[in-house]
Amino acid sequence: MLRYKVLRVFLLLTFLAGFALLTYAYLDVTYRYRDRILPPEEVDPRPVAIVFGAGVYPGGRLSPMLADRVATGVALYEAGKVQKLLMTGDNSILTYNEPWHMADYAIQLGVPEEDIAFDYAGRRTYDSCWRAKHIFGLARVVLVTQRFHLPRAIYLCQAVGVDAVGVAADRRVYPRRTLAWLTLREVLARVRAWLDVHLLKPQPIGGDPIDIFSPDYKGRYE
Repeated sequence: MLRYKVLRVFLLLTFLAGFALLTYAYLDVTYRYRDRILPPEEVDPRPVAIVFGAGVYPGGRLSPMLADRVATGVALYEAGKVQKLLMTGDNSILTYNEPWHMADYAIQLGVPEEDIAFDYAGRRTYDSCWRAKHIFGLARVVLVTQRFHLPRAIYLCQAVGVDAVGVAADRRVYPRRTLAWLTLREVLARVRAWLDVHLLKPQPIGGDPIDIFSPDYKGRYE
């Protein structure tokens, strides 16, 4: 009996320790850089805004959240806060290309194509931040996404060595059901982000360095 009591206590303590670690991870990601979420008018000029991908419907129409992200990036560009927009998103299959359609929309809104850059391997937020540092050589950026996503995006970019501030792209009221699902998903995603930084250290898709300010940069054909 004593052996079983010891085992139960051990399992309970292990559970509590694991729960405490996961709680700390979530809170660390949530609050560490909250002062870096700024209104657009308070953002100091930086070379690049990273616009994070999201859903694209068949036919190339952007989901409402993604359209708001691109529009917010364009507004920063027009206000002289950034020189270029880096569209980062999923292009893991030939028939699905988030950065391409994001760029098309930005061009419709008036951004010259030569001021748009493409990251086709931004499948996850961690990947986008890692590639911003190690592939595109970016040091100071503005991150553009919805407010619920910004704490994680800023945390990850800071962790890989990119000095980042964030601007929220909430330009409309989103459906409650959508926000409820994304909020739940974000809890798990923040814990995973902390684990990626401190324990797992996954390896995103690499490649040769890309200088998006070079006259030789080929844009969407890079």
